[in-house]
Amino acid sequence: MTKIHAVITGVGGYVPEYVLTNDEISTYLDTSDEWILQRIGIKERRILKPEEGSGVTYLAKKAIEDLRRKNDYDPLEIEAIIFATTTPDYYLPNAASLIAYKAGMTNACGFDLSAACSGFIFALEVAQAYISSGKYKKVMVISGDVLSAVTDTMDRNTCPIFSDACGVALLEATTEEEGIIDSILHVDGNSLEHLHMYGGGSINPASHETVDQRMHFIHQEGKVVFKRAVTAMSDVCEEIIQKNHLTKDDIKWVVPHQANLRIIEAVAGRLEIPLDKVMVNINKYGNSSAGTIPLCLWDWEKYMKKGDNVILTAFGAGYTWGAAYLKWGYNA
Repeated sequence: MTKIHAVITGVGGYVPEYVLTNDEISTYLDTSDEWILQRIGIKERRILKPEEGSGVTYLAKKAIEDLRRKNDYDPLEIEAIIFATTTPDYYLPNAASLIAYKAGMTNACGFDLSAACSGFIFALEVAQAYISSGKYKKVMVISGDVLSAVTDTMDRNTCPIFSDACGVALLEATTEEEGIIDSILHVDGNSLEHLHMYGGGSINPASHETVDQRMHFIHQEGKVVFKRAVTAMSDVCEEIIQKNHLTKDDIKWVVPHQANLRIIEAVAGRLEIPLDKVMVNINKYGNSSAGTIPLCLWDWEKYMKKGDNVILTAFGAGYTWGAAYLKWGYNA
């Protein structure tokens, strides 16, 4: 029996118009362009302002429009929408329902997936399962966040990191030996205190008290998360490389979550992968959580060739982490 694979046949992306520079942040926080660049590797980031639009589905619609300019598929042929985000427009209805209407994908089922910064690779795994089972032939994976909505602008440790962006990937069925080949995914909830947002859920529903205590913003203990991210991402990449009998020379691209330039460099160093094979755009877009990996694919699409071996890897709140191995499906 011929095996069915799920292959990415097109990507789209969108970043908001407003550019927030390190120099601007230093006007209201005790920081500097040099400090941020040295510790995080970010020069500027994109922020969604109310005068442009609102909500992650605004960014998603723009990213889908970008995809359709390059890949003129019929929206009514999309059978499933997987929307990876931790900042949906509302708790309900879900963002997948809203984007189905806004983008004309009204024949699709859909749901939101919450895996923080690992959202894109978790969503790819679900899409791959749907397609390889024969259930669906065309699935839209949307991955992005509006982290400015949950970033404390008075917190020197987190304010310079986070940004807003969204990327999309169209996945289709193929019998060729390409597409998503393998993935290894993990979760571990024993370190809640190191990376969290305590306010707004069913334990701490919104109240005057939770607002006054600034519980509706992301809190991160950077040093702890840094060490765990480097170890987890490099170990899972090594595992997927060995499992699929790859050599380091076989790998054309490594696409890491864009959390911190030093994390990216440390992971590449542990894997002994040269940095010219590692996609990095954190300097201009910052950390948009689930949006960073598809945004890299969007940024590098013109350089990727059919058959390229690609490793995706991420680490995020939860903790969630993992790696995916795919063979790129087309020449741009």
